[in-house]
Amino acid sequence: MSAAFIVLALVSLERLAELVISNRNTRRLMAEGATEVGAGHYPFIVGVHTLWLVSLFFWVGVNHSEVNLAWLGVYLALQVLRAWVMTTLGRYWTTRIIVPKAVPLITGGPYRFFRHPNYVVVTLEIAVLPLAVDAWPVAVVFTVLNGLVLWVRIRAENASFAARG
Repeated sequence: MSAAFIVLALVSLERLAELVISNRNTRRLMAEGATEVGAGHYPFIVGVHTLWLVSLFFWVGVNHSEVNLAWLGVYLALQVLRAWVMTTLGRYWTTRIIVPKAVPLITGGPYRFFRHPNYVVVTLEIAVLPLAVDAWPVAVVFTVLNGLVLWVRIRAENASFAARG
């Protein structure tokens, strides 16, 4: 098994672990009276991310790509930022837009610098991981697709912020 396949397998495992955390947090928040916003676009986000990983596995398999250590280093640095976002949000971190009752917006951690730091990280990951396995066409296509679904998502999330006051 090539190093590129191992990297992609580890990223896939990370994403699955994040879904477990997200689902646990979502269930708890919903049980506490939270509501979900923008559920209609969520399958498109899941689809883009799933197809992105599948495309990377396919690309590596067909092209026998090697790992570019410099781009892999950038991707690993992004994982530090991802962890910062997740720990800042803690029990409120989900992959969905879940609006808890009577909880102020979080403005600490990376939220001091960006309104949507998680989306900054995700956008960079979508572009950088393909570069780490020499799949620049995958980077281009999925950066555009991710931008489209994030445009819808951020509008829905910002509307939920406005409704909270």
